[in-house]
Amino acid sequence: MTRFSGEKVLMRIFLGESDKIGHQPFHEALVEFFRKEGFAGATVLRGVAGFGAHSVFHTDKLLRLSADLPIIIEVVESQEKIDAVMPRIDEMMTGGMITLEKATVIRYSHK
Repeated sequence: MTRFSGEKVLMRIFLGESDKIGHQPFHEALVEFFRKEGFAGATVLRGVAGFGAHSVFHTDKLLRLSADLPIIIEVVESQEKIDAVMPRIDEMMTGGMITLEKATVIRYSHK
């Protein structure tokens, strides 16, 4: 097993729950993409409320079928791997936001 520790990059991708690639939810497509690219892992977080570039407030409290809640995909990986996939991710996205920040991995293991 390759040691995965030290200085890495945390990438967060912010999008809406209703975002899709074809018929597939965009967050599912991204997680599968990261797995195929050999990333160490990916986590999808569903927000209870938020707004984006259009300042439309989305919340799980409103009674409607499609709340389009915020979704955040987080991955921690080397700068090189993130740089390598960024053009493809940018090509896939139609809206949303991507942030990068330094992260120090202290522990990464299976069980």
